[in-house]
Amino acid sequence: MGVQAPGWPEVASHSGFLHILQPVVAWVWGTMAQALGEDLVQPLELQDDSSSLGSDSELSGPGPYRQADRYGFIGGSSAEPGPGHPPADLIRQREMKWVEMTSHWEKTMSRRYKKVKMQCRKGIPSALRARCWPLLCGAHVCQKNSPDIYQKLAEAPGDPQWMETISRDLHRQFPLHEMFVSPQGHGQQGLLQVLKAYTLHRPEQGYCQAQGPVAAVLLMHLPPEEAFWCLVQICEVYLPGYYGPHMEAVQLDAEVFMALLRRLLPRAHKHLQQVGVGPLLYLPEWFLCLFARSLPFPTVLRVWDAFLSEGVKVLFRVGLTLVRLALGTTEQRLACPGLLETLGALRAIPPTQLQEEGFMSQVHSVALSEQDLQREIRVQLARLPESTSGPPPRPQARLPGAQAIFEAQQLAGVRGGTRPEVPRIVVQPPEEPRPPRRKPQTRGKTFHGLLTRSRGPPLEGPSRSHRGSASFLDTRF
Repeated sequence: MGVQAPGWPEVASHSGFLHILQPVVAWVWGTMAQALGEDLVQPLELQDDSSSLGSDSELSGPGPYRQADRYGFIGGSSAEPGPGHPPADLIRQREMKWVEMTSHWEKTMSRRYKKVKMQCRKGIPSALRARCWPLLCGAHVCQKNSPDIYQKLAEAPGDPQWMETISRDLHRQFPLHEMFVSPQGHGQQGLLQVLKAYTLHRPEQGYCQAQGPVAAVLLMHLPPEEAFWCLVQICEVYLPGYYGPHMEAVQLDAEVFMALLRRLLPRAHKHLQQVGVGPLLYLPEWFLCLFARSLPFPTVLRVWDAFLSEGVKVLFRVGLTLVRLALGTTEQRLACPGLLETLGALRAIPPTQLQEEGFMSQVHSVALSEQDLQREIRVQLARLPESTSGPPPRPQARLPGAQAIFEAQQLAGVRGGTRPEVPRIVVQPPEEPRPPRRKPQTRGKTFHGLLTRSRGPPLEGPSRSHRGSASFLDTRF
């Protein structure tokens, strides 16, 4: 498995995934400071861990730092839509499509999921993510089936061990976002409640540092209760085995990622092998945080739209795209002769190459299907050595996207009796058949023959329908 981060099993048994990189961090800082500029990189030991970057002293600084962009980041550069952003009328059309689809969600998912997937790839309108994300991941069903769970968890006292760790991490989650600036603001307090509720909901898993940015992005769009259930679905349905104490699924997916690199990007794979960059040196930060720390925020939201629709396959596609952008050409690989330079290249892709429209177009063009991914997972699972330090990975517990989650919840609802009863179709027995109506015998009879008969002896009485009236044949012309 390439170069494995020292102390991985010991680190995995604690709360944070970021410590995986700590043995090489001190070594990396010096070279990255020279490559990126001394004023852009600050050693960990010199950073003030007790204060947030979004403190009140910074908010009273120059004007740009007091203004928030359209995503809520103070001093951000996304105040106006960037290049390639769809025009307003197209956004309105997409909003109307999503309103129509979400108004009949069960029908849409049952019959028109391909349309949902294509609309997610185009990007969910910002005004409707709060409505669409819980529907896509099935959080709305979880909340409906357990209406009082979150309130009880939020009111219950948390485990002191996890509460201390969570409190230390609060100010690190998007410190320049207006929601998380103040320690007593609703953003940090809501994040504390959501993460505490999850540790009580799954005490055997506890808290992982990577859950912080994931929950923070959810809270930017959703109320705390809905954010909590979305976090539950991400941790238990989309990425089971990622945030537990052993992170066994991360190790399996790291092997899968390297195998896909070998097949799709053989030159980049060979370079990573030669310089000793194993997947655990960069992949955990990407996958565990759902790229929330690695991409521009508009692109992060587009990745999440596709991820909630199509599942973990999207994370592999994004990771492969980033490796190609960083190490795809011969010149790029020659500029990274060692481990430090290669890691720096993976973390310093020019932002112009990460703009949402162009980047997501490359992501969706990666030749990786769900069948390919599942086949590679089975191969690597068979090759994975048995470990006595933790449970084996269970990739079968991971559902591949919104359609599989919807079908599983529908099936669970039928078994559990939570779905409304389907009306029975009662078929009435058919009535007794009536004798067929006899067709009058008119063969051989003509109008001329009837006239001839009328001149002879009178017929025996008029027909029943002509009683009391003159017969047609008696009429004089």
